[in-house]
Amino acid sequence: MCKGKQKYLYKYKIISIIFLTFANVMKELFRNIFPSAVLAGLCISIGCIVNLRVGGVAGAVLFAFGLTTVVYYGLKLYTGTAGFIRRNGDWGMLTVTLLGNIVGCLLTALAASYASPDIIEPAANILAGRLAKGWAACFLLAIGCGFIMTTAVQFARQGKMLALLLGVPVFILCGFAHSIADAFYFLASPWEQTAQAEVAGVYVAEVIGNFVGCNLYRWTICNKD
Repeated sequence: MCKGKQKYLYKYKIISIIFLTFANVMKELFRNIFPSAVLAGLCISIGCIVNLRVGGVAGAVLFAFGLTTVVYYGLKLYTGTAGFIRRNGDWGMLTVTLLGNIVGCLLTALAASYASPDIIEPAANILAGRLAKGWAACFLLAIGCGFIMTTAVQFARQGKMLALLLGVPVFILCGFAHSIADAFYFLASPWEQTAQAEVAGVYVAEVIGNFVGCNLYRWTICNKD
């Protein structure tokens, strides 16, 4: 067999091994992480619905039910996970978590919009407000939310729930952007509004901003992997 053909087969074998390894890893992640992430998205969506219906301080406080449920059941939530991943790993897990959260929000938004169409208008108002601010402002607002979420979850893991119960109303009343909550608000809005190109830019900025905020404590005072 000529050297050229041997070299080609060797490269093909290496690529095949890499692809199969990646496929197996993603299969395990979707099997173990995705269902939990979908359920976490549903829990956050419930908090969103009560916030849309009640509003104000009361709505912000009641929203805490969603995150409390996520923490109690140990579900995979993007903003509750991003601040605890290893520096050289867990990126696939975090990606699957985000996708699962969005799917959970999508399913809940479809059901809630059909069963309770009165939530559509307030959800659309939130989306309009995000678009009016633009991606840069939403990125900054998401940093604040990410910092609060990681702090709240860190305390809750130690059995100290007060930070969790206070943290949720604080980020809502501050106007900070939670990428999973906004996934519900955006998806519950009228399709012609959600389908605007600017929505994708704002949402990506929020996801990145949440990640920055979730890791702020590690990058500044802890320096943990």
